[in-house]
Amino acid sequence: MRTSNHLIGLLNFITFLLSIPILGGGIWLSSRANNTDCLTFLQWPLIVIGISIMVVSLAGFAGACYRNTVLMRLYLLVMFLVIAVLIGFIIFAYAATDKGSGRTVMNRAYLDYYLQDYSGWLEERVASDTYWGKISSCVRDSKVCRRMDRTVGGMPETAEMFNLRRLTPIQSGCCKPPTECGYVYERETVWNPGMGVGTNNPDCSRWSNDQSQLCYDCDSCKAGVLASLKRSWRKVSVINIVVMIILVIAYIIAYAAFRNNRKIDNDEPSGEARMTKVEPSRIHF
Repeated sequence: MRTSNHLIGLLNFITFLLSIPILGGGIWLSSRANNTDCLTFLQWPLIVIGISIMVVSLAGFAGACYRNTVLMRLYLLVMFLVIAVLIGFIIFAYAATDKGSGRTVMNRAYLDYYLQDYSGWLEERVASDTYWGKISSCVRDSKVCRRMDRTVGGMPETAEMFNLRRLTPIQSGCCKPPTECGYVYERETVWNPGMGVGTNNPDCSRWSNDQSQLCYDCDSCKAGVLASLKRSWRKVSVINIVVMIILVIAYIIAYAAFRNNRKIDNDEPSGEARMTKVEPSRIHF
């Protein structure tokens, strides 16, 4: 009996530790939302799941230490729900970021991003006028474009050097015009109209050398935000999958140990009665 309780207590301690990377992933997404990705509601499901696992693990640990059946049943029920929600969140994260990626550009190390390559719930939310005003303001305030500036010998880097840079999706989509527009590089966030390539891309007319405008109203900027979100979600989802697998294994073991405890508790009275009945009577001579 003690062994089962110790096992359940150990498993709850492990699940408590596993809640830390989940909570950490939510906090990391929150920092990304404030500084880069600019979509602030996506991190909250992870933060809630992480805190829930922490609280439930502590309840299960207490239930195992004090042999409190009510707490153990509550732990198993809530942990089952938490695992189900975590699985649902992982599926949602992959489904929401399934489509879309950057396009390679000839003689460029960076990628270009196009909104038509993305679709689904997340794309509709980011591209909507209701949200994009706030998102574009966040991208602008993050100064991500200003941080692109580099100098070589006191002069801006050359176009050849810029073409070899691996820009982030937001830098590529929001801080420069799409390559197909044919703008001529002057420095990272200053581009002059060139000959063009006869493209119908509306972003070509949206680009502005005004440092407060740039391409923040471009579809490529929206695509860059979506690509950045996809990267962030995929990184966190890998951690969530590993944690989810360990949680499921721990839950199965804890459930088996709990059933074993109940079986022992149910058998103890009858076992004592049987021992009383078979106790040998005294022999009289």
